[in-house]
Amino acid sequence: MAVLGKAPAPRCAAYSSFLDAQGLAIDQGIALFFPAPHSYTGEDVLELQGHGGTAVLQLVLQRCFELGARIAQPGEFTQRAFLNDKLDLAQAEGVADLIDATTSQAARSALRSLQGEFSREIHQLVKELIQLRMLVEAMLDFPEEEIEVPDNVRRSAQLGLVSKGLEKILKLAQQGSLLREGAHIVLVGQPNVGKSSLLNRLSGEDIALVSEIPGTTRDAIRQAIQIGGVPLHIIDTAGLRVTQDIVEQMGIARTHSAMKKADAILILLDATQGMSLDDRKILDDLPSGIPRLLVFNKVDLLGQPAYAEQQGSECHIYLSAKTGSGMEILRDKLLALIGWHQEAGVFMARERHVRALLAAREHLQLAANEMGRAEIFAEELRLAQEFLNSITGEFTPDDLLGEIFSRFCIGK
Repeated sequence: MAVLGKAPAPRCAAYSSFLDAQGLAIDQGIALFFPAPHSYTGEDVLELQGHGGTAVLQLVLQRCFELGARIAQPGEFTQRAFLNDKLDLAQAEGVADLIDATTSQAARSALRSLQGEFSREIHQLVKELIQLRMLVEAMLDFPEEEIEVPDNVRRSAQLGLVSKGLEKILKLAQQGSLLREGAHIVLVGQPNVGKSSLLNRLSGEDIALVSEIPGTTRDAIRQAIQIGGVPLHIIDTAGLRVTQDIVEQMGIARTHSAMKKADAILILLDATQGMSLDDRKILDDLPSGIPRLLVFNKVDLLGQPAYAEQQGSECHIYLSAKTGSGMEILRDKLLALIGWHQEAGVFMARERHVRALLAAREHLQLAANEMGRAEIFAEELRLAQEFLNSITGEFTPDDLLGEIFSRFCIGK
């Protein structure tokens, strides 16, 4: 505590001078000392709150360096907390997600993960899985002992409970992943159908240039918005048509590339023209397997109100980007299209969490098919548990830990 001249009382704010090597005051402020293990990292932590300013801050830092301190690596504080069992891996990732949250809904979900709601759900599921594994593996390891052998009906019932619990967690995790990652929505259609106008209306500002001249948009224009707390990345693309303009051809090529990577596609059409042969060709050329909405713009020119209708597997929305009529209908349909529905208790989840849950589900399904072969049944349960444990960090390769914590801001 040479920088203070004395050790402050634990967990009490103390007004103090910050001293240089000669004992002269560099600055004055608040010092907070958190002795191990009662700190964020589980180690001794000294927090200094000074007046700020580049020069005085550098002097205080330099004094700390002279005493053996160094700049923390990205994510080091949270990594130390994880290694000292103050946080599990899912909670540690919740710290970064809370910092990076772009919507209030995402922030609340990240806080739930940080507070351990996600981890508790995983731990409970693992506990139930272990109980089932104990019954089966005890029979395999000690066949000569008088151990109760679970019959197939009982094993199937217990496996069903575990699978049901996993489906519940997976559902919440997929919603949490949407909150964290958002969804990429691509606007496509012929030139001059109102894609740029729709982007401007969704974003609430004039992001894209609007003109009656076809082919105005040559390159993809990206804008981040939020609907109901869910972040969406809207991409306005070049109009799709046959053209000899080399620059416009490049823009159209980028449109096709963006569609292949999209989470959903909005196809804009002119309501005054209806579905044309060129529109039908655009629909036929769309990548398969990507959710889509057909949006008929310019209903104001027809004097019609905005509405939505289901035609077979396709949803058709009639609106006016110019007047804003029908935009709420579009927003609601967009959220439904990407799979969002308001759930109580959604926690933040990452792609690796969802992948781990999907892999665990697959092994549980394989286990259900091997009920008659106890050895294989037990192995599938073990593999499912390993994937679940990887979420909280109870079984995680060192290179994965390094990748996770390197994405934190400096020090945090």
